[in-house]
Amino acid sequence: MSGARERLIELYSAAVAGADVESLTADAVGAIPLERRSRVWLFSFGKAASGMAAAAFTALKRGLAEVAGGVVVAPERCESPSGAIATLVGDHPIPGRRSFDAAARIAQTVSQKRGGDLGVLLLSGGASSLIGAPLKGLSEADYIKLCEMLVASGLDIARLNAVRKRFSMWGAGRMALALAPARTHCFAVSDVPDNDIASIASGPCVPDPTTVKAVNEILESAKLLNKLTPPFRQYLTSVAKGTSPETPKVTHPAFAHVSAKVIATNTVALTAAATSARRSGLAPVVSDTLLTGDAAAAGSRIAASLVDAKDAAPASGPRVFLWGGETTVHLNGSGAIPPGGRCQEFALAAAQRLSELGDRARGITILAAGTDGRDGPTDAAGAIVDAATWTRIRESGRDPAVALRQHDAHRALAAVNALFAPGLTGTNVMDVTIALVVGDGS
Repeated sequence: MSGARERLIELYSAAVAGADVESLTADAVGAIPLERRSRVWLFSFGKAASGMAAAAFTALKRGLAEVAGGVVVAPERCESPSGAIATLVGDHPIPGRRSFDAAARIAQTVSQKRGGDLGVLLLSGGASSLIGAPLKGLSEADYIKLCEMLVASGLDIARLNAVRKRFSMWGAGRMALALAPARTHCFAVSDVPDNDIASIASGPCVPDPTTVKAVNEILESAKLLNKLTPPFRQYLTSVAKGTSPETPKVTHPAFAHVSAKVIATNTVALTAAATSARRSGLAPVVSDTLLTGDAAAAGSRIAASLVDAKDAAPASGPRVFLWGGETTVHLNGSGAIPPGGRCQEFALAAAQRLSELGDRARGITILAAGTDGRDGPTDAAGAIVDAATWTRIRESGRDPAVALRQHDAHRALAAVNALFAPGLTGTNVMDVTIALVVGDGS
């Protein structure tokens, strides 16, 4: 598999490079109309926070703006682009003490702005947790418990964030309210299906379209409503009764001062990977259907579809198939974070299906990985598998079927060196699945 693995890694690298957040951020911030010596407050939150902040700061200085201050919150320690800008590390995927401290530092910094100032807010995946903190009056311990339940629930990111931001200090447009009446420009790197800016990073600067009734329905459908702590349930009840305010809606005057735009998407990454494939003489096929839903089911389905594609053209040259999206893993209410993330579970299920299909699956290799370089609470972005991976895991002394049932894909794949760990990439536009199919006559 070594040759196929190397080709797939090259295509993954091309996908990540295509979603170059630094150049995209520089272009977006450079287009902001600035008055000479405008006072600007720069905020950057998420897995791409460091690169986005550096690019934005350079663009602002080129425009002769005065960067009065700001906050950068990233998953790892990073260098500040300016002495006036604080850099902090938040917790991910579950907020903790560092996230709470980051949220408090944001509040302290926002309080220093003036009405005539300008705010620049840069968002990327992971920000919901990195700056996650409860609303005033709600407990941090209860907030952590809520986030743990949501991550384990199997809810897709849109519904998960619809619930999470309801209880979050900076979610659901609340940062726009804090920055008003300063003009604010928000630029986001999308890690959500449909590139919904109200869901990215829990929508800190845009109106929240979700009502408390819809939030209750999501919690009910996921069997989580009765698991909320009493103060959290009471808060929902008070909003429903009108004794506590709804989240800020589109009619709120604060949003008249805000412009918000998505500057990087999963499609950009897939297009870049496809272009790279063509340059290498490979025929790419890019799916226009997002990969969503249960990770294991999706992995099995994609593996079977690749075998069908190979059967349909057994003597054709090497072909590349590409998908983007974000699947989910449901932990059956255990509340535990799985040893492997969604891409690893997808890959292990795909390996099982390829193994079951035997010789028909020969010549098929699949890479499934997060574009941010990290999949779940592990140091791997995902994995690379083929028809032999399942058997090799069994020969290593592990039972891959048990590992799949127990969401223990990480250790099973690690046992046969199938993990893919490129390190943090500085971007995050959901996941990519890239498959190389070599026909029997190639």
